[in-house]
Amino acid sequence: MSAELVFVGHIKTPYQTTAECPGQARPENGTSQIIVDEKYASAINGLKVGAHVQVLYWLDQADRSVLKTVPKWSEANEERGVFSIRSPARPNPIGLSTVEILSIDKTIMTVTAMDCIDGTPLLDLKPYIHHLKS
Repeated sequence: MSAELVFVGHIKTPYQTTAECPGQARPENGTSQIIVDEKYASAINGLKVGAHVQVLYWLDQADRSVLKTVPKWSEANEERGVFSIRSPARPNPIGLSTVEILSIDKTIMTVTAMDCIDGTPLLDLKPYIHHLKS
């Protein structure tokens, strides 16, 4: 079995290294931009300012061989499996953040801060649905 991914854009942040990145995507960390490639411009139709969106991205500089690591937030320096934390180092380095859309200008969305380095490839956007209608 194999898989193929298509990058649909990239993410612009002020961070140049993973060490500079905050541990989580939090609004208090500023803003980031999601830049969708022009050929996928029509795919953002329906997204609205003020809404939240889940962003899937490819952590292209992550170490894919790491299975256990010490999280940045660990006070006890406890090593944990990467499936139990949000470390970028993992077998499939897919990042996921839920952010608020602050503005949309054609194919550029300004959103609350993201926790990835500048230029990170964008995989997908999905609307955040906080409850299901019955």
